[in-house]
Amino acid sequence: MSELPHVRPERPAEPAPAATTPARLSGLDLLSFLCAMFAVVSLAIWGFTAWDAPWNVVLGIATPLATLIVWGLFASPRAVVRVHPFVRGLVELLIYLSATIAWWSAGQAWIGLGFALVAVVVGVLAGRRRLS
Repeated sequence: MSELPHVRPERPAEPAPAATTPARLSGLDLLSFLCAMFAVVSLAIWGFTAWDAPWNVVLGIATPLATLIVWGLFASPRAVVRVHPFVRGLVELLIYLSATIAWWSAGQAWIGLGFALVAVVVGVLAGRRRLS
């Protein structure tokens, strides 16, 4: 055994520290989040007010819950299913469209129209930024 070189195990190298700079949120990110939350709240209000009991409770809970699940699967920044940006924009548009239709069916056409205008502008700007 004297012919073998003397080898001492070395300590493994430390991993390089990860970049800990926090992600900066822009005003457009905030507006996009507010549009999504307004859509969820709008669908909850619609579910609770547009139907008779017991369907108002069922739809008041199920409609925003389904919207959040679809948004989380396809349209959120950390989406479970990665889709093409066009598909992501289409999912967002369908969520905003459902909230607009909910306001219109509740007899609040001006709120629905105003939300649709703001949501489309914010969605186009956010989509263009994601593509670039």
